[in-house]
Formats: sequence, C-alpha cells, structure tokens
Amino acid sequence: MSILKIARMGHPVLLRRAAEVEDPTDPEIRRLIMDMAETMLDAGGLGLAAPQVHVPLRLFVWRNGDEVAALINPQIELLGPAESSGWEGCLSIPGLRGSVPRADRVAFRGLDVQGEAVEGEAEGMLARVMQHENDHLDGVLYPMRMTDFSLFGFNEELARAAARESHQ
Repeated sequence: MSILKIARMGHPVLLRRAAEVEDPTDPEIRRLIMDMAETMLDAGGLGLAAPQVHVPLRLFVWRNGDEVAALINPQIELLGPAESSGWEGCLSIPGLRGSVPRADRVAFRGLDVQGEAVEGEAEGMLARVMQHENDHLDGVLYPMRMTDFSLFGFNEELARAAARESHQ
C-alpha cells in the first residue's frame, strides 16, 4: 500500500465531475481503495474521495468505526427536510474549517470493494461525511456550500476565538 499525494484546493481535478468506475472488480480499483484508506488514515481524515488523490473516478472511502469502508459509483439521496450546520474541514483545504449546512439523514447506494450492491441510510456525522465526499465527485468543495463566511477560518484562529469566548 502507498500514501498518495492529496490534491489541494485550486487543482483542476477537484472542480470536475468524476467518471463512473467501469469495472469495480478491477484489481487496480481495489489497490486504489487500499491506498486511499491508508492515505486518509495517515492524514487523520474521516473520508477521502478519489479526485482528492488525483484520480477522477466516482468512489470514496470513510472511517467506519475501526474499519474503513468504500462506496463505488455512489448515489446519495437527502432524506427529510431536517438540516443542520456543522464544522467541516477537508484534506484538500488544509488548516481551514467552515460551518456547512447539510441534511441530517441520507440514503445511499452503490457498490462495495467486491463490486457487490450495497445500500442503506446514514445520519449525523456519517451522513455529513458521505455528503462531503460525494460532493468531491461532482467538483464541489465545502466552501461552495457555506452560507455564512463569518464561520470560516483557520483552525488556530477559530480555536483561539472559541477559547476567548469560553473565558468570558
């Protein structure tokens, strides 16, 4: 397995719609998924989409407890009107965080690493991670989803501001 180079905001691969994975059982796709999992864990991320490692294909990985799960050719459907704003960071936008509105629940379907159909529902943080990673497959970065740029900043500055507020 290998640690892959992560594309940063400004690289064109992050702004394009990714292509469908034609053969999910291709050994190269399996190797890519393993490398993406290792890269995500090494970087301390919760999820990682293939375009973030310069591969314009529709797949992403995420932390699922102590395991790493993958979804190939995902389809994400927002469930219900309930939506919450939450802080997000991104391995492609290092050092920054922003408050992003997202659906509280999603339904998902796609293929797993063996090429088998999977589907289910996710809520809370997992729903947020899936929406964030799926956005990468459509060329969308989380700042494009933000509605209040006063809630966007460098991690250190946001932490300092929060510490000041808690001491007042």
